[in-house]
Amino acid sequence: GVGVHGAGPVAALVERAAALDAAAVIVRSPAAVDDTVRAASARTGVAVLGLTPGASWAQVAALLRSLLAVDDVGLDETGAGAGTGTGTGTGTDSGAAPDLFAVANAVAALLDGPVTVEDRNGRVLAFSSRQDEGDPDRIATILDRQVPADRLRALEEHGAFTALYRSDRPVYIEGVADKPRAAIAVRAGGEILGSVWAVVDRPLTADRERSLAEAARVVALHLLRLRAGQDVGRRLRADLLATVLEGGAGAPEAAARLGLTAQPACVLALAITGGSSAPDRIAAGERVSDALALHLAAVHPRTATATLGGVTYAILPTTSDEPALRVAGAFLARVGTRVPAVIGIGRVAARPAHLPRSRQDADRALRVLRHGRTRTRAARLADVYTASLLADLTDRMAGEDDIPDGPVPRLRAYDAGHRTALTETLAAWLDTFGDVPAAAAAVHVHPNTFRYRLKRLTEVSGLDLTDPDSRFEAMLQLRLMPPSS
Repeated sequence: GVGVHGAGPVAALVERAAALDAAAVIVRSPAAVDDTVRAASARTGVAVLGLTPGASWAQVAALLRSLLAVDDVGLDETGAGAGTGTGTGTGTDSGAAPDLFAVANAVAALLDGPVTVEDRNGRVLAFSSRQDEGDPDRIATILDRQVPADRLRALEEHGAFTALYRSDRPVYIEGVADKPRAAIAVRAGGEILGSVWAVVDRPLTADRERSLAEAARVVALHLLRLRAGQDVGRRLRADLLATVLEGGAGAPEAAARLGLTAQPACVLALAITGGSSAPDRIAAGERVSDALALHLAAVHPRTATATLGGVTYAILPTTSDEPALRVAGAFLARVGTRVPAVIGIGRVAARPAHLPRSRQDADRALRVLRHGRTRTRAARLADVYTASLLADLTDRMAGEDDIPDGPVPRLRAYDAGHRTALTETLAAWLDTFGDVPAAAAAVHVHPNTFRYRLKRLTEVSGLDLTDPDSRFEAMLQLRLMPPSS
């Protein structure tokens, strides 16, 4: 129930859900529950669930889609994939599903070659024995548990992924590595979960193609269960962390469940910057979030990390923000520039009840970093406090349409109408403390030309460059109202 608030609308939604044979309705917490809602739920048998504040509806949809997609794969009465009986070598006497490594070994035996199961990013989820029979690319993949980046690019340029994801049958790929590959996409419904890759000597026979296709259905079940379990765990951590960071009556219990005691801690907020597409940012965000959790766990065992609304938040026990800044800097240095991430750091909270204020600090610092108002990649609010105030003031001016008149707006209007650069001249002069040769060099003009422009801008704007208050006001307005592109 996105956007459903109040007891009356919730009760109406329960009645509508019952007509659709729904099991439950989900509304944003805190849900308005009164006698009307209780009666509707009791009468229809439809449960009312509350979505934790700060949680994403998109994540809820993804979790439910993962759970429901199990039916799309096809289950028989024993819980095994349909058509995957003992003929594929992947079944067991008890009907229990084997682990993913056992499935990889079974497929390797069927295809007579080493096998890997990979996610969509080329990360190895499981692999079979006999990997020493592969080529150098396969060995490097197993050692790193990740397909090398240059191999992924080569496969993409070769059109391998296009062929793989368009077909529901195995594809044969040669000319990319020393040895050919046979691969098949792993699907659940219309969603691609990953792929199975085998090193082979020749194209597969029809029987082996069928075996690989059937095995892919079993792998799909494992990947769905794996992802559902990961999603549930992440959602639980995110719910608890969101409760702690937002405060309120449930915060102490949530903090205790996360293992946070009364010791001091601060909040770190990490985000991905850059102009990549939304799916790429989400995938990169998930990887860097997992990496941050691992990095912080090595620093302190009581760290808590989760992603909320596209931002990864971490609670790091510490008595000072200096160690937190060093930890953030070390993590970003290890990640390198290939992942354009920035981290804002909040003040130290003496106890969990004060963590919401630390989160506010971290969010404000993160905002400055994301918009490129500083050259650093990790910062405390104290480090970027002035830039944060300017950003807040800019928002207020834009929101209230409160753009003042004065020398700088007059200069901008004149430049726009006459194609001059008087505003740029003023900014250069102020930035160089009135040093005309240095300012002229900054804007690439002769000092005499710069002096003429300086005189002209005072005539147009009425700005008194000898008055300290006028200079300060001009500097402030230049920063609050950057030139429009």
